[in-house]
Amino acid sequence: MSESVSPTTRVPESTDGVAASTAGHGRLGVAGGTALYVAAVLGTGILVLPALAAAAAGPGAIIAVAALALISVPLAATFAALARRHPDAGGVATFARRAFGPTSARIISYWFFFGTPIGAPIAALMTARYVVAVIGGDAVTTTLIAVALMVVPVIVTAFGVRFAASVQLVLSGALIAVLVFVLAAAAPHADPAHLTPLLPHGWPGVGLAMSLYIWAFAGWEAVAGIGGEFRNPRRDIPRATALALVIVSIAYLAIQTVTVVVLGGGAATSAVPLLDLVEVATGSGGGVVVAVIAAIVVTGVFNAYLAAFSKLGAAMGRDGDLPSWFGRGAENGAVARRGLLLSAVVMALYSVVVLSSGDLQPFILVHTSIAAAVYGLGVASAIVLLPRRSAGWWMAVLSCVFAAGLLLLAGWHLVFPLALAVVAVVVGAFGAFSRRRRRDIA
Repeated sequence: MSESVSPTTRVPESTDGVAASTAGHGRLGVAGGTALYVAAVLGTGILVLPALAAAAAGPGAIIAVAALALISVPLAATFAALARRHPDAGGVATFARRAFGPTSARIISYWFFFGTPIGAPIAALMTARYVVAVIGGDAVTTTLIAVALMVVPVIVTAFGVRFAASVQLVLSGALIAVLVFVLAAAAPHADPAHLTPLLPHGWPGVGLAMSLYIWAFAGWEAVAGIGGEFRNPRRDIPRATALALVIVSIAYLAIQTVTVVVLGGGAATSAVPLLDLVEVATGSGGGVVVAVIAAIVVTGVFNAYLAAFSKLGAAMGRDGDLPSWFGRGAENGAVARRGLLLSAVVMALYSVVVLSSGDLQPFILVHTSIAAAVYGLGVASAIVLLPRRSAGWWMAVLSCVFAAGLLLLAGWHLVFPLALAVVAVVVGAFGAFSRRRRRDIA
């Protein structure tokens, strides 16, 4: 028996085809929105990915970053076009529901809400390692710092998306300023000889580096869930997306390039590449700068993602994909504290696994496979929802090609989003069976 889209989950359309929320919109502006976008996408990748990518591809990692920056243009444009037309707490799940029905919405909700949080302890552990490299400490110290880094942003998000955006505006500005200082100080120590051989591991190495860097460029789908929090989604979402895309692309390309040309072969073996850059430029006394960068980065990432998680959790409760108790706060401008509580529990469960292992690369690849799956279904929804032959529709077509490439790069790791999809389908089938049984009894 097929499911039908519940009328309670549909957002009415305005006369120009742009979705209009019955609850109005929030009070988020371009500056705050850009700050959240930058936090979601720039994120903790700057802490370790330059080294991991250099190990995979050598100087070819620069090519990998440039390629993903180009791929991000249509992806970012596609999700911006969807979010401005359908600004709802469900984000990518709302897009999938409108395009393909509730089963697809439940699958993508599960991918994002129950799969993506595996990135939280990874991000926290990346940051904690930087802090410990500066201040000293053992494995227990690292774990305690990682836990603390996850707890503080949960408290910030409990005050609402607008408050988190205000905090993030300050943090993003500070982050960019400190990064510019580090890169400018390290650049004079560059050696062009470090660019040869360009592809020591061939093009497969570049492909692996791209797979790792999906972690860095994922995030456009995350902020789609806060589209309704903008004062004017139709105007402000494209502006915030464009600004964030430029900032993030320049930042990652600069960081990867400087890491390769300054550290050379040492970049591939570095556990804390930014710290190594600072020490090359200023000596050991610059470690505190890196600790500041790390703290700013992880706080910003959690501010952005927890805002999206909490709103999606509320939307899932509203739409029947979670118990209705979680549905409070799905309205634009409301604070989804119950959704936040559940996302914090999910993060805690993943933290037990990741922090006890300590090996980040396998978990990063799991996270990026889930991100690729979310992108794939999200851009497929755009093909259905956006007006044919519009600029957004053409961006969606191009994004589908790129998303297919990202899925191929994910390879066997797609077993993880597949498993979550099976769980989502089983939950939906069980719910439908329970409803039929209640009707038969009645």
